[in-house]
Amino acid sequence: MSAPFRFPKFFVTNPSPCPYLPGKVERKVFTELTGRNASELNEALGRIGFRRSQSVAYRPSCIDCSACISVRVLASEFEANATQRKLLRRHGDLEVSVCKPWTTEEQYALLRKYLAVRHPGGGMADMDESDFADMVEQTSVRTYVIEYREPAVDGRPGRLVGACLSDHQNDGLSMIYSFFDVGPEARKGLGTYIILDHIIRGARAGLPYVYLGYWVDGSRRMAYKTGFHPLERLGRDGWRRLDDAQSAMPAPAAVLPQRSERRRYFIDA
Repeated sequence: MSAPFRFPKFFVTNPSPCPYLPGKVERKVFTELTGRNASELNEALGRIGFRRSQSVAYRPSCIDCSACISVRVLASEFEANATQRKLLRRHGDLEVSVCKPWTTEEQYALLRKYLAVRHPGGGMADMDESDFADMVEQTSVRTYVIEYREPAVDGRPGRLVGACLSDHQNDGLSMIYSFFDVGPEARKGLGTYIILDHIIRGARAGLPYVYLGYWVDGSRRMAYKTGFHPLERLGRDGWRRLDDAQSAMPAPAAVLPQRSERRRYFIDA
């Protein structure tokens, strides 16, 4: 009997400045997600800490740092705290649509505003419409764009205030990248609300987990991910609840052959 998919070839990127920890250098190991078993491969790699970006699965492979830790929420056991319940009520009027992975000008305009305010010097700051279309539409797995809109007016769709590119896996929802309205006039707490909505949707669908990507120990930008409980982290001994695994660090990825490639956007939710 043949294996469901061949063992993939892995490559590593060239070292570059870490976007989360000053003075650190990051490197990623990645493989292509192609062929009819791409979804199965993506899910298998996701369970050992890989993330998807377009048709690539990747994870950190840094030489002297292991601060990036994969985390996931146990959706069926999640209970919102008082602040989170307040956010659910505040944004309960938003209309949520599960859309096919096709980009729109409205989505791109919202992304540009989000990046300009939240990540002006980040690796995605110069992303154009073609890059954005690649990010969303180049996929060989089951993925959707979840849109969050203000209430409709006179039968016309309300203003788009948030969106999230999400993969639907057999064991949960994987939040690939979310962006939302920002600025002094924007609704407060939209980013947290989008995560809460995914947790609720996952639990209703009977999916055990919502994958949040990497929590970066020591990075204030990623600290929000520890606000959702119960939370599991991936360490050397597998997935364990965060409170029970403070001393368990993830095993480093193997150093694999490098190759030259065109520029890719390795993104994180």
